[in-house]
Amino acid sequence: MTVADYLSLFAVICIWSLLLVNIVLIIAGYVYYLRNERREIPTIEGGFPFVSIMVPAHNEGKVIERTVESLLAFDYPEDRYELIVINDNSSDESERVLEGVKKRYPHRNFQVINTDAKTGGKGKSNALNIGFEESRGDLIAIYDADNTPEKPALRYLVSEILHDQKLGAVIGKFRTCNRDASWLTRFINIETLSFQWMAQAGRWSLFKLCTIPGTNFIVRRSILEAIGGWDVKAVAEDTEISFRIYMMGYHIKFQSKAVTWEQEPQTLAVWFKQRARWAKGNIYVILKNVPLLFKKSARRIRFDILYFLSIYFLLLSSLLLSDTLLVLHLLGYVHTTLAGFSGSLWILAILLFITGTFITLSTEKDEISLSNLGYIMLMYVTYCQLWMVVAAYGFYIFLKDTLLKRETKWYKTERF
Repeated sequence: MTVADYLSLFAVICIWSLLLVNIVLIIAGYVYYLRNERREIPTIEGGFPFVSIMVPAHNEGKVIERTVESLLAFDYPEDRYELIVINDNSSDESERVLEGVKKRYPHRNFQVINTDAKTGGKGKSNALNIGFEESRGDLIAIYDADNTPEKPALRYLVSEILHDQKLGAVIGKFRTCNRDASWLTRFINIETLSFQWMAQAGRWSLFKLCTIPGTNFIVRRSILEAIGGWDVKAVAEDTEISFRIYMMGYHIKFQSKAVTWEQEPQTLAVWFKQRARWAKGNIYVILKNVPLLFKKSARRIRFDILYFLSIYFLLLSSLLLSDTLLVLHLLGYVHTTLAGFSGSLWILAILLFITGTFITLSTEKDEISLSNLGYIMLMYVTYCQLWMVVAAYGFYIFLKDTLLKRETKWYKTERF
């Protein structure tokens, strides 16, 4: 065997190992969805606990009014929750819009915190810490500024966390409100339902592990106080805080019935910037928590650490290696006897990808269509390949910002 053969074999083994792990998560997640649909949400007994809902916002004037309106419309007793919007160093019309909404609801527990360049503007984590200091609830719920949650969402989250003292947080699901805006939003919609939420459901089902998604979740105040709030250096503050909750011995549960709708990027440039930021943030969290692999106290969460390590390092390098060898082989620069074998496995991987993804969409009745099947086929050779570029660029900006010791700041996702 040549060097190219060994490299090709290594790439194939890595890719297929992770593909098989993903298949197991999909199966477990699908079973969880079926069971959860038949399961009744626990009732809230002994009175409704007071909840603080926090919304960190930076230049969200286009969407913040609709978000606030939906958060004030929960089917949860009005006097048992407060809404705190942290308008963090915004330079658009956000302050004026929020003041207008506040005047329409003078009787509600609704507070707006306006920060400037001195007190704010340092990223989502810092904004959340500012809001947390003003909050009063025993439970803290977080929503992004572009969200329109369904009316029962908060009640479902509260019911779950009260029902089990081992739960440190409960996460709901977000869906794409602008899925029909472009091909890109259709891809994002499929990615969200078939990969993020199916993987979350599978990890909860098998390991009682979930990663906080940054919006539509609830967490115990006592936990936030114990860990000192959010890590201001973390861009992916949701993933980072998940690991700290794990280390306190708590579980994080996924409740698929608690749904919010959010706006996704409609152009490639906005999407690329957003996903590169996510990749950079997740790489920070991974490297921060790698030492936990060698601690007995963290054995319960080793799967999650290895899972993220595999995705952002092993899978990325294997895909780049495999694609490079394929191109060089076609150009005649390298020769590998495994080319035919690798090609067969590649075709099988595509078929599994299309089949598995389409099956997972069946958890949402409005997503089963021939058009979505076509989008899935196209997605493999376009959207999925772009992920490699995004992940590689995210690693580059992580190294660059670390070496230059740049301060964490808001990475604004453009709204439409």
